[in-house]
Amino acid sequence: MNIIADTNLLLRAIVADDPASAAVALGRMRSCSSLSIPTVALCEFVWVAGRNYKSPRHAIASAIRNLLADPKVVCDRAAVEAGLAKLARGGDFADGVIAFEGQRLGGEVFATFDRKAAALLAVEGFAVDLLQIAP
Repeated sequence: MNIIADTNLLLRAIVADDPASAAVALGRMRSCSSLSIPTVALCEFVWVAGRNYKSPRHAIASAIRNLLADPKVVCDRAAVEAGLAKLARGGDFADGVIAFEGQRLGGEVFATFDRKAAALLAVEGFAVDLLQIAP
């Protein structure tokens, strides 16, 4: 069976905060012939693992890298690597994915109200439009 991983499947399997759910999630992941992980599910995973479970960045990145090491995992690896690179530099995984996918879609300037994201992306050579509300 080829399955699509929802965020809660990934969380149950990796965080393992509920042993019964973790066992079911891991069992399903092990028994499938391929595991498709949408990038948005990984964005949610990173957010929930960091915010709700207080997982450190390095642990989150390690969990994602462990997933990517499984040959049956199918995902947009380039987008995921962009997210991991941003996470490693102290930024937000989702911002890295958004900037990468936006460029791939033909976007040229990252427009945001997020000062930290703008600063990190500008250092990496992205054209950035830091939006501000006029006083």
